[in-house]
Amino acid sequence: MSTKLTYIAVCFVTAYRSKGNDCVAGQTKNKSLGINNDPEDDEGTIDFEIIELLFFAYRDFTGDPDAILEKSGFGRAHHRVVHFVNREPGMTVADLLDTLKITKQSLARVLKQLIDSGYIRQVTGPEDRRQRMLYTTTEGRALARALAEPQSRRIADALAKAGPGARETVKRFLANMMNDTVG
Repeated sequence: MSTKLTYIAVCFVTAYRSKGNDCVAGQTKNKSLGINNDPEDDEGTIDFEIIELLFFAYRDFTGDPDAILEKSGFGRAHHRVVHFVNREPGMTVADLLDTLKITKQSLARVLKQLIDSGYIRQVTGPEDRRQRMLYTTTEGRALARALAEPQSRRIADALAKAGPGARETVKRFLANMMNDTVG
């Protein structure tokens, strides 16, 4: 969805609500039952506009890679693994688990599929034989690039439209959204 269409969608929702249409996802207000689906009750305390823009942006940002991944029977978990292993060749499985904040069980299936499909190579650590170091293969690097290119274009277009200084502002905003941001 283009920025213009996203803007139109947000304007439509805003106009719809301002005309007294209090229904949300087919539900109505029913205060007698203790049910209140009126989004205006939270106006001023919850930034619904930014929340919705983040949902829409994430949907579209991941949509292009999702289409590429689907052809191989892969999903977003595969994308994250390929991305981070490609960005940090030789990272250990433990490092990847820490980066993704997932369990060994969650990673095991995805990693096995990527190794069996020839996108990731696993190598025993030189000093500790229990350590498993991960590398993208030539095919893995090509996949990582194919997934990153449409996302990079989308980012470049959005930053160009946002104007000078936008990149640093966006980086600071996103870094501050992360749980483990220092400062």
